Amino acid sequence: MAASVARHHAATLYEALDSGKVRCTACARYCAVPDGTHGFCFVRKNEGGRLVLLSYGVASAVQIDPIEKKPLSHYRPGTRVYSIGTVGCNWRCQYCQNAEISQEREVVGRRLPPELAARQAEQLGCAGMTFTYNEPTIFAEYAIDLIRAARARGLFANFVTNGYMTPEAVELLGPNLDAISIDFKGSGEPGFLRKYISAKGPEPIFDTSVALRRRGVHVEITDLIVPQVGESVEATRKLARHVVDQLGPSTPFHLLRFHPDYHMMDLPETPISTLERLHAVAKAEGLEYVYLGNVWGHRLEHTYCPGCGTIVVERFGFTIRSWNLDPQNRCPNCGQAVPIVGRPPDDYVPSFATPLS
Repeated sequence: MAASVARHHAATLYEALDSGKVRCTACARYCAVPDGTHGFCFVRKNEGGRLVLLSYGVASAVQIDPIEKKPLSHYRPGTRVYSIGTVGCNWRCQYCQNAEISQEREVVGRRLPPELAARQAEQLGCAGMTFTYNEPTIFAEYAIDLIRAARARGLFANFVTNGYMTPEAVELLGPNLDAISIDFKGSGEPGFLRKYISAKGPEPIFDTSVALRRRGVHVEITDLIVPQVGESVEATRKLARHVVDQLGPSTPFHLLRFHPDYHMMDLPETPISTLERLHAVAKAEGLEYVYLGNVWGHRLEHTYCPGCGTIVVERFGFTIRSWNLDPQNRCPNCGQAVPIVGRPPDDYVPSFATPLS
């Protein structure tokens, strides 16, 4: 990773307080930041009574990914996205797989102005731009300029986020986002969030998911299942019930397998049997599209018609092996509409890797 001199870009998500302090309104921490210091995320700093974004225009990670990696299974399937991450985060996940950038306290990376990123995305054949790898809410002002540059070239935009936003951030981002993947982590159980994430509770995440859905943003929910400490049946049931009641039963719901990383190397990978048990719990609460993630080749990666049980989209990891919906994305067997936005591109090449037995 190359070092880069950060551009101190004026932030918009903040308000002035007494004694030279400012309150950041990007995330639900609402950090009150004294002059000359940073917020919890390290990249939003009070300089003389105004908040600046230190990471504006500096990307620490850039990659071309399949949209399914985000994970988004019901939005623009089979397309590629230009993925961007910066440094810093508003959470302290003890198992973070991107800790080298999310917990970095210096702004490092390479200069990536919005117009250059959009041009590269278009030239590389991407259909959209994704903000991921670290929490994009903390660089909202950079993200919004990237989105506008991408939109000008006909590209969609989506966030991969912990959802720990504010109404102010939703107001800024909501009209500009097409899709979002929100990760509740440990099913949003408050004790798990306090101990392993350094977050107070799930309420801001619930509020964000509902507010963005009401604005017409395509929402998918993920839930990383950490064995032994974050595999509560009751927490999963509560989260699934919230999604059904507030977002609707057709909202895609992804249960992700944990792998050891960062400060939690002592735990095993999530047993597949645990994921299968929680899958059954989520389905019993009325969710129609529940997926297992990070278990390539499992039968629960596929999309099944909720009406008749037919496999309408067969998947292997991040690739589509077969597409069995009619031109209106209806089940060919019973005719039920399946709420997937878009269809695989005409030049999409499916994967024929062998699934697990």
